[in-house]
Amino acid sequence: MSREIAPGIVVDGRVYFGKPVIKGTRVPVEIVLGKLARGASVEEVMSGYDLSRALVLAALRYATAVIAEEEVHVVG
Repeated sequence: MSREIAPGIVVDGRVYFGKPVIKGTRVPVEIVLGKLARGASVEEVMSGYDLSRALVLAALRYATAVIAEEEVHVVG
């Protein structure tokens, strides 16, 4: 069963090992972020995975929210 964890982002234990994917697709958020991080434009990602701009931006918003909640403990 699919559960929306953020606008445009869902998890489903039967899809991509339960990792976050773009809603209505099987496209993992990490793939979208990786493409953008390696220099692909939003338009290239949209075209390559048949996503709307809103869904690509949803992946970025989700990643931002996850990082914002992360706690880093510096040792040393």
